[in-house]
Amino acid sequence: MAGAATNATDSSPVETFKASRWTQGNFLFPTRLVISPQRVSRVKGRLFGSNEESVAMSKIASVHISTGVFWSEIVIESTGGNDPITSHGHRKKDAQRIRDLIETYQAQARA
Repeated sequence: MAGAATNATDSSPVETFKASRWTQGNFLFPTRLVISPQRVSRVKGRLFGSNEESVAMSKIASVHISTGVFWSEIVIESTGGNDPITSHGHRKKDAQRIRDLIETYQAQARA
C-alpha cells in the first residue's frame, strides 16, 4: 500500500510503501519502504521503537524485484558493498513503482 507525503525540508515528494500483513514477519509491524529524492529507507517497527536503515540515492547500484504469485521481494544494493536493503511482501505494482522512482530520482540527480 503506497502513500505520498511532502518532505518538510525541500517540499519534494516522499512515497511510503507498506508490506502486506499477510506475509512472514510483517503481521504485527509491517515493513515500510520510504522513497525520497535523497534516500531510500527501510523502516521495521518493533514493540518499542523501530529499526531503520537507509541508503543515499546516489549510492544505489541496483534494484532487483523477485515476484511470486501474490507478493514481491525487493532487493536494493548499494555501491559501498554494505548489506542490501531487502523487503518482502509488497504488491507487484508497488515494487515496480519503487524501482521506477529510484531510476527517476537517479536520472534527475545526474542531469
